[in-house]
Amino acid sequence: MVALDRTGLHVSLTIRFRLATEADLPKLEWHGQFAHFRPLFRKAFQEQKAGRRAMLIADCHDFPIGHIFVQFARSKATYTDDEERAYLYSLRVMEMFQGQGIGTRLIHMAEGLIQDRRMEWVTIAVGKQNIGALRLYERLGYDIYTDDPGRWSYRDHQGIVRHMNEPSWLLQKRLYLR
Repeated sequence: MVALDRTGLHVSLTIRFRLATEADLPKLEWHGQFAHFRPLFRKAFQEQKAGRRAMLIADCHDFPIGHIFVQFARSKATYTDDEERAYLYSLRVMEMFQGQGIGTRLIHMAEGLIQDRRMEWVTIAVGKQNIGALRLYERLGYDIYTDDPGRWSYRDHQGIVRHMNEPSWLLQKRLYLR
């Protein structure tokens, strides 16, 4: 008879937080899961090079296991309220790494970049069905200020226009300049 080891195995990994590089772009697709966002990743990277956005990566052994993007330039008036606000979007952490503080760390790093630019307000959208993310943002000091129909479209990696419909809450947070 063989005895099974039921104690499990604890694995410790080092995660580095940094700006995305061009070499990260194919990896952001997470082995095809997000290939349809390829053009959006490319556009965000070009905007990062121009200083209008930042793509923050949680890197584990040279692979992005999480990310958040920051748009510094004005976008939709709904998100910016016609003021100088940054917009956080595309917060994603691989499922097996969720609940470890990676998303929180990415948000804090994004807020630091925003403060470095002397911007006082930050906005983020969350799908009304995404209760876990809403709780995270509220825990980090974000408050709902309006809702958004969440209708937008993009051209995917195959040139097909995809239409999104995700009713969302818009949250904001005032950052105190250092």
